[in-house]
Amino acid sequence: MKTALLSYKDGVFTSIRNDDQLVFSEAQLVMGFGAPELIRTPDTYEFLKLQFPFATIVLCSSSGEIYDREVRDGTVSVCAVSFNTTTLATAQVTIEDFSSGFEAGKALVERLPITGLRLIFIISDGGKVNGSELVKGMNSVKPDQVLITGGLAGDADRFEKTFVGLNNYPESGKIVAIGFYGDKLILSHGSLGGWDVFGLERTVTRSDQNILYEIDHKNALELYKTYLGDYAAELPGSALLFPLALKLNNGEETIVRTILSVDNNTKTMTFAGDLPEGSKVRFMKANFDKLIDAASDAANSCLSLARTSPKLALLISCVGRKLILGNRIEEEVEAVADMFGSETLLTGFYSYGEISPLHPFSNCELHNQTMTITGLNEID
Repeated sequence: MKTALLSYKDGVFTSIRNDDQLVFSEAQLVMGFGAPELIRTPDTYEFLKLQFPFATIVLCSSSGEIYDREVRDGTVSVCAVSFNTTTLATAQVTIEDFSSGFEAGKALVERLPITGLRLIFIISDGGKVNGSELVKGMNSVKPDQVLITGGLAGDADRFEKTFVGLNNYPESGKIVAIGFYGDKLILSHGSLGGWDVFGLERTVTRSDQNILYEIDHKNALELYKTYLGDYAAELPGSALLFPLALKLNNGEETIVRTILSVDNNTKTMTFAGDLPEGSKVRFMKANFDKLIDAASDAANSCLSLARTSPKLALLISCVGRKLILGNRIEEEVEAVADMFGSETLLTGFYSYGEISPLHPFSNCELHNQTMTITGLNEID
């Protein structure tokens, strides 16, 4: 397995890390994560196609791109990979062709060959697709022990349009799956948030998928404003500091749900994932050091699974973490790099939602405000 990392801007590669001396014409897979204004420009795809003529090319708009130990904006972080024995297959759907994200997720997995399938890496539109329904659909048809990870494309902090492309110019509404096949592939994954919970456990008493109306039979927005205090005047932006912890299936495990928008007329909040009626929630608040420690712990989870550092680590973190950590954002990437060591190439992006299991190789979940890592290596 050979990897190369490249940063693209203004029609050229502005920096390259190619320790393995990967020959560009031998690359099988190229993934590019970058600023929406660059990703959607036909020149970007045409340039990459010229550089990597025989590769499968997947492009995704971001809210910040990860290049080695750095977090950049206004560029495209490009990763090129060639494998010794691992093979690939891809599938793509358009969300408008389906009645729901659930049906789109089912169709996406069903379009991939099953024999030898080890990993499905998902890159999805982040504005039009209900990520919670998408993962439910994929889980309903995926084979046991097949790992599903990935994330939802970003649009900086604008939350307007996101773009995804497979061997073509990126468009809005697309969902791409990359299937990895072969028994020589070493996989690992980790996903952690690092938030503090506070206050009483409460019950969602009225919701419609990802739109929240009531908690404990009280208007959720008004309750939120009470807890936010001085931060209430800064909604919805300040809500990134106070996501919700959502319990799964009445168990003790939780995933994070963050607010995308607030409607003061209907007194509702729209979250980046579903909040089913009857589910238990608690308020959360940011702890800067714990957020960074969580990135390190996610990397440690990868090491525990694979017993070795990955050759390539795909990092998908949340735009909310980027906005909260501000000029400390590179610390969470550096924490991952320190755990893996200098031989691991890091790439990825800041997203509108992260996809990863809670337990090793179990069903995937949609996360918000987490650092999610997928590790890839190949036995010689």
